Amino acid sequence: MQITLIRHLPTEWNKKQKLQGRRDILISDVSSSSRSQIEENLHVLKALSPFDVILASTLKRTQQTAHQYQFEPKIESLLDELDFGPFEGHSKELLFKMYGDTWLENPSSLVLGESIQHLEDRIISFIQKYQGCSNVLVFGHGSWIRGLISISRYGHINNMNKVSVANNECVTLTVKNALEC
Repeated sequence: MQITLIRHLPTEWNKKQKLQGRRDILISDVSSSSRSQIEENLHVLKALSPFDVILASTLKRTQQTAHQYQFEPKIESLLDELDFGPFEGHSKELLFKMYGDTWLENPSSLVLGESIQHLEDRIISFIQKYQGCSNVLVFGHGSWIRGLISISRYGHINNMNKVSVANNECVTLTVKNALEC
């Protein structure tokens, strides 16, 4: 299965380095640089299409991003961002201060508002649910996308915080099947 992922466009909280998690924050006004990146990404998407399914999470920022790309996505709750619990609305620095090395080296041992292990389980459930599709387009979130990259490259989620995915970045992965993830 080929999965193309686009992280949602920036929000005001992204600009302030605040953790959003499950907070339903809207995207900011689309800047000219974001609009240029959308155009570049659309050329990539055109080469990769047709897609069997186009998906976004239940959170508005992913749906708004899909609409900026002129797509009407199917809503999929398995794509929802990691629940950061008490860290939502606070700077990423606070999370690093509290969990620094563990956040980088062994995040699956952490429970924030949701355990990282549960995030991994949701990602694997997503792969299993859509493994019959050959080409999937996802408008998603940073932690979720980084988690999928870690699982697909290393077989586990513990390298998710060693991966960087910018807002509006487009990443394409090949996932052979759910058992190999």
